[in-house]
Amino acid sequence: MKAIVTGAHGFVGPYLTSHLESKGDEVVGIDHEVDITDAEAVRSRFADELPDVVYHLAAASHVGDSWSAPAQVVRINSEGSLNVLLAAVAAGVERVVLIGSAEEYGHVTPEQLPITEDTPLRPVSPYGASKAAAEMLASYIVRGRDLPVVCVRPFNHLGPGQSDRLVASTLAQQVARNERSGGDEILAGDLSPKRDFSDVRDVVRAYRLLAEKGRPGEAYNVCSGRAVAIRELADILIGLSTRPMKVTLDAERLRPVDVPVLHGDNSKLVRDTGWKAEIPLEQTLADLLDWWRAHEAAAVG
Repeated sequence: MKAIVTGAHGFVGPYLTSHLESKGDEVVGIDHEVDITDAEAVRSRFADELPDVVYHLAAASHVGDSWSAPAQVVRINSEGSLNVLLAAVAAGVERVVLIGSAEEYGHVTPEQLPITEDTPLRPVSPYGASKAAAEMLASYIVRGRDLPVVCVRPFNHLGPGQSDRLVASTLAQQVARNERSGGDEILAGDLSPKRDFSDVRDVVRAYRLLAEKGRPGEAYNVCSGRAVAIRELADILIGLSTRPMKVTLDAERLRPVDVPVLHGDNSKLVRDTGWKAEIPLEQTLADLLDWWRAHEAAAVG
């Protein structure tokens, strides 16, 4: 099977590429050399490669940044996704796996937890809205252009190599830096929100299974099924550290609007594909911290 992975050089892309290749797939990674907001460039590249399946990961992916540049985020995540979908139609692609986000659900009441794929989409950030819009465009493509698209709503995923702009990674980076420097303070925003965390290595296994077994036109949650407070991430990482540390609130890290609790129901994914998580959160955080320790050590020489 020949696959195109957009956003191949981001956090998830290398993990997905490695997993696909381990299964015998031929993988073509595209990233900044093809601007997904340039419809003709995307169409030309797809026509050259003629893939069997497309995994569309490329996106403006930082939720916090979407507040300051909403138009740009919508252009990349919504218009860019439409360009990828139309290019896939023109190239005769057999399946597209469109990566959305649990941020599409937005405001969820306690009575609606855990979140299923039938939970209404009520995004509260420009990022979440842009991903929901991409799904609506996919719905038109599935029905109007007969392209098999599987929509994926991954919840938070973590792992070695993740940007320090995301919460677990910035916490791990600060722990590693404090170990090296002798510091004891970790800056963080609101630690009370609860999120559903999975290991990126488990997540990419789900993506390939959905390419094989997911039902076109359907959406799937990829999640662990349990809610963990950001404070628990901090506590685990501090517990793994070699010296005492404390968390201090940094007001600049607070978001204008945040969702108190997001955790999903993965039963549809499990039922249709047989997927199950294999890596516990504690192991993921330990691996992430070790990655930052190595990164910090390399930085000083």
